Amino acid sequence: MKVTEILGAVLGLASFATAHMEMKNPPPFRSTFNPYTGDDIDYNMISPLNSDGSNFPCKGYNKLLGTPEGRPVATWVPGQSYSMTITGKTPHNGGSCQASVSLDGGNSFRAIHSYIGNCPVLGDSSYQFTLPSDTPAGDMLFAWTWYNNVGNREIYMNCAAITVQAGSGERRGASDPLGSRPAMFVANVGNGVCTFEGTDVDFPHPGPDVTRNSGRPHAPGQGTCDAWGGGY
Repeated sequence: MKVTEILGAVLGLASFATAHMEMKNPPPFRSTFNPYTGDDIDYNMISPLNSDGSNFPCKGYNKLLGTPEGRPVATWVPGQSYSMTITGKTPHNGGSCQASVSLDGGNSFRAIHSYIGNCPVLGDSSYQFTLPSDTPAGDMLFAWTWYNNVGNREIYMNCAAITVQAGSGERRGASDPLGSRPAMFVANVGNGVCTFEGTDVDFPHPGPDVTRNSGRPHAPGQGTCDAWGGGY
C-alpha cells in the first residue's frame, strides 16, 4: 500500500471517530461518495465551515464547478421533486436545514425548501423538495446547510453540481418562481448573525416550501449567541 493511501486511511478513520454529518446524495464536491473526486478526497467533509467564514460557501469547493472533478452528478427537471440524503453518526439532536441552489457559481443562493427541526437524524435520512418550475437550464450548484441544535454554534454546508434539463416540468404556482425565493439563511460565520444552543433555528424567511418538526424553534440572534441559548 502506498504511503499516501495509508495516510488517507488514517485520516479517514480519525475523521470517522469524530464524525458529524454530511450530504451523501447528491454527492458533493470532493466527497468519497462522488465518482469524480478521484484522489482529491476531503476526509473532513463532515466538519463545519470555518467560524470566520473563510471557506464559505461550499468549503470553497464551488470553484470546482466546470472542472473534471466538479462534473454534474445528477440531471434534474424543473418542477419535479427530488430528495437529498444526509448521513452520519453525530446529528447533534438535529436542528434546522435548508436546500438551496445557486445559478452564479456560489455568489448567491436561493432557498427552495426549509426544514425546521429534526434535521438531520442518526444514520441516513432523506428530505424531499421540488425544483422550481422556472429554474433555467444549465449547470448549477445545489447546497445543503445545517444548523445543529446541540453543540458549538456552527454551520455545515456541502455542495454538489447539478445539470438542469430544459423541458416542461409540472407547473407550480406563479407566486413561487425561483427569483422570489428567499436568500439562503447564513449564520455563525462571522457575519453578525448567530443561532442559539438547544434550539432549532426558525429561519426568518423560510420561503413557501417549509417542513416544520420542532419542539423548540427559536429565531436567530445578532452578534455572538451565548453557548446556552440565553435571551429566549
